[in-house]
Amino acid sequence: MTIVRACLRDGAGGSPTAVVEDHGALNDADRRRVAVEQGTSHAVFLRAPHRGVPGLPGVGIRFFTAEGELPACGHGTVAALAFLASRAGTGAGSGHRVTLRTSARAFDGWVRRDGAGAHFSASFDPGPVCLRTPTTAELGPALAPLGAAAEAAAAQVRVAGVGRERLLVPVASRAALAALDPDLDGLRDVCDRLGLLGAYVYSPPEPTGDLAARMFAPSIGVPEDIANANSTACLSAHLARRGITRIAVDMGDAVDSPATITATARPGPSGVRVRVGGDAVVDGLRPALQAGRS
Repeated sequence: MTIVRACLRDGAGGSPTAVVEDHGALNDADRRRVAVEQGTSHAVFLRAPHRGVPGLPGVGIRFFTAEGELPACGHGTVAALAFLASRAGTGAGSGHRVTLRTSARAFDGWVRRDGAGAHFSASFDPGPVCLRTPTTAELGPALAPLGAAAEAAAAQVRVAGVGRERLLVPVASRAALAALDPDLDGLRDVCDRLGLLGAYVYSPPEPTGDLAARMFAPSIGVPEDIANANSTACLSAHLARRGITRIAVDMGDAVDSPATITATARPGPSGVRVRVGGDAVVDGLRPALQAGRS
């Protein structure tokens, strides 16, 4: 078991993520326990004959929180790519493409070692982003737990998904974002009822594409996520419609672990194509999990 801090900001902070080489001895209850026992919001499980294989082809990947399995996890994917590159022994400045496989799809990731240490830059294709306007039955109940700052922007809220849908909620400023104090129990009840992952609340993008965001996802056991790359990918697809093709999103300040996620968007044959990622550091090994322990 290895801890990787994903989506660093200026080489520090990031979201600690447990990465486990899964050889089939664990059951799903074991996998749910990992995040709890390691003190991380998410855990990533890899199955592949990747040791020493230059291209690292076809790596199986699964994502868990204490609440259960997720169909996708963006910062977990960044952590997995950094871990795989560290095991492959890539030299400084060198990189390669990795094919990752979930139960639903296969997709590409790219990773490069930065310098001589355990720092890496990683990005990946999150897949098509589905965007829609929320229904009246979704909008009011989902915004109420977030407070007046979120409700004021109701007309600009979107539902977005790469796998599971979540709300994209703009607020007026970084200060308004920092001041949010949501009713997490109420948000969980609404998200459970509507089948939403959570609410990704963001400040207006600056001319440089820089902005800040907070992700509240109590339905998956994560009251506030340090870094949420898939929601950033959803936002990138949304903002691309306004001509904003590159964003850098600061997260994690409210939970004292600064993180930054970057995303770029470009036209594709079937809509906007997004590439999302961040920097990561492989912190080191932890004791292996004992399978089957209740």
